[in-house]
Amino acid sequence: MLDKVRSSFHGTMSRCDKDCCYSYTKRRLPILSWVRDYKLAWLARDTIAGFTVGFTAIPQGIAYGVVAELGPEYGLYAAFMASFVYIIFGSCKSITIGPTAIMATMVRPLVLEYGADIVILLTFLKGCMIAILGILQLGFLLDFISLPVITGFTAAAAINIAASQFKSLLGIPGRSEDLLDALITVFSHLDQVRYQDTVLGLVTIIVLVLLKNLPGRRTGSRLQQVLWFVTLARNALVVVIGIIVAYIFYVNNQEPFKLTGTIGSGLPPFGPPAFSITAGNRTYDFLETANAMGTTLFSVPAISTIEHMAIAKAFAMGKSLDTTQEMFALGVCNMLGSFVRSMPVTGSFTRTAVNNSSGVKTTFGGLFTGCIVLLAASLLTSTFRFIPKATLAGLIICAMYYMLDFKTYATLWRARKIDFFLMSITFLFCVFYKLEYGIVIGVALNLLVLLYFSARPAVKTEMEQIQDRNVIRVTPEETVAFPAAEHFRAKIMQLVEENSRDVVLDCANLKRIDVTVAKNLKLLSNDLELRGQSVICINCQSNVETVLKTMAPGLCPVAGINDTPDLSDIRT
Repeated sequence: MLDKVRSSFHGTMSRCDKDCCYSYTKRRLPILSWVRDYKLAWLARDTIAGFTVGFTAIPQGIAYGVVAELGPEYGLYAAFMASFVYIIFGSCKSITIGPTAIMATMVRPLVLEYGADIVILLTFLKGCMIAILGILQLGFLLDFISLPVITGFTAAAAINIAASQFKSLLGIPGRSEDLLDALITVFSHLDQVRYQDTVLGLVTIIVLVLLKNLPGRRTGSRLQQVLWFVTLARNALVVVIGIIVAYIFYVNNQEPFKLTGTIGSGLPPFGPPAFSITAGNRTYDFLETANAMGTTLFSVPAISTIEHMAIAKAFAMGKSLDTTQEMFALGVCNMLGSFVRSMPVTGSFTRTAVNNSSGVKTTFGGLFTGCIVLLAASLLTSTFRFIPKATLAGLIICAMYYMLDFKTYATLWRARKIDFFLMSITFLFCVFYKLEYGIVIGVALNLLVLLYFSARPAVKTEMEQIQDRNVIRVTPEETVAFPAAEHFRAKIMQLVEENSRDVVLDCANLKRIDVTVAKNLKLLSNDLELRGQSVICINCQSNVETVLKTMAPGLCPVAGINDTPDLSDIRT
């Protein structure tokens, strides 16, 4: 009998272990949740969405590779590997991961000083950090970066990225580091402006704006469907037109536009990133390389995760979002991407919006996006050399304009001026100093504001009469924590000195209290006792009452004042 019980117990435990193991595996590999139920009818939707996103990813990848000063091919390497990996690990069907303008501009200084290898290693380290944070469920740390700070950072990044393309738009040789440098350089080299590039760049911007506003619909008439597809593929369309125009001039022995030039041919070698780099006739070991990354080693993962999570939440379509899994997926995309020389990647709002509007059903659409980018990277490199720089500049400038969220700026101004101030300070430091330092300064100021309001909680005071006793009712309108303890005590003491009344502390809004506050209330009670006055706490919740009974038992509710919790006998 005992053997049967033991056998049954071990069998039950074995089944529980298997169920737990399968549940965990299914959570970490979301592909298992839909692959067995995949319908053939979904394949057409995923195929259309995948190819449509691919047509957007190719020109954007090339453009962001140029922004990062890595070369056009690196943007394509980043786009295809992330698309493949997210099929397996991604939990949000609409998300597309790849290179973005913000990631490109954040790594650009490293590329200019140390070359491409340091960025590939940064991609790997970033992936490891994000994946570990996801597994340990430490993503809440990013909640300390508020909306005003993110908004200011994003606006500054958009301005700097757009400014970096002014020279290419005007046909002026060289590069620009930021807005101020771009403006100074442009105005000091006006004699070098090439009208051919300028006209082409401006026409590109105008065409993109017009195509974006075409009245197309995915489920409308045939004409509306065509217009809808043209709207989604507008980036690829202007690049193709630019290539055709440049090639026509080329076969006629003319080159009126500055071209992108030869890009790396073929596919990248597959292998882990180099953990030591060579730059400027010097070899840096791993620790020296990590030190050379500076704050970028931490700011890139933080901004990447914030950007990705914001997009994932926006396109979760009412479903609960597994933030742990999304962080893990983003981390793995970066880690494996570094094996094919990918630049840092994250969720792309533009391509995610295209994917969603195309009616994608599962993450399987990423297979077709990855394949079309892979084919472009391996077969079309000779064609991409004819892309005019002005066309790419117009494409980037237009995309950066749509990153400026004027509605949010106005909302912050109307809702809370201090949040608008935080956004503005972050924006100015990011534009005129450095993106990494700007966001650090923004977060620091935000924490100072948070600490200030924590140290100065709102308190309501009323002069009342309770049971023939003149009292001051003090009602904290929010939780009082230890930074506010001394100020809270001093404020009550000042009221007593001015009005010579007893104090009734209404704790209805206090959800919790710490020992520092309780100790200061005890000291307040002692001070008032010397003046022949008293302080009594009413409407205490159980956890508040427990702390007060331990630290200051004389302040707990007593007969006479707290017998009637609704205080119906108060006469104002």
